[in-house]
Amino acid sequence: MEGYAQAAAELGKGQFRQKLDFTAESVDALDDILVQVGESPELDLDFEVRLWGSYLGEVLRRRYVGFWEMTQYPGGVMAVPAVDVRGSRLFPLMKVYRRLTEGDEEDLSAFFTMVTERLGRPAQVN
Repeated sequence: MEGYAQAAAELGKGQFRQKLDFTAESVDALDDILVQVGESPELDLDFEVRLWGSYLGEVLRRRYVGFWEMTQYPGGVMAVPAVDVRGSRLFPLMKVYRRLTEGDEEDLSAFFTMVTERLGRPAQVN
């Protein structure tokens, strides 16, 4: 997942002229990228979800010192990548999927704000 996230950061800078530096502030830039990606007639949904969802997950993992795991999505039948933060499971790939398929009502800024409110302050890394 970290490799996909790094590739997303590089693609964000090179192709979309957006700074994806794994900070909370970069979530808005990621949302702008997803708007553009979602408008592409050659959208490879599976790849785009994996790429950009990994980036969103890495922002959350680094911010809260969580870890990636494969786990069942609630109500689903197969395992998907999730970020575990102190026992809370976040599904960034599913969020990106919904952003790409459902549009503005699934914007990342609102999602990130909700996650921040529920998880509290970021972890302090020494």
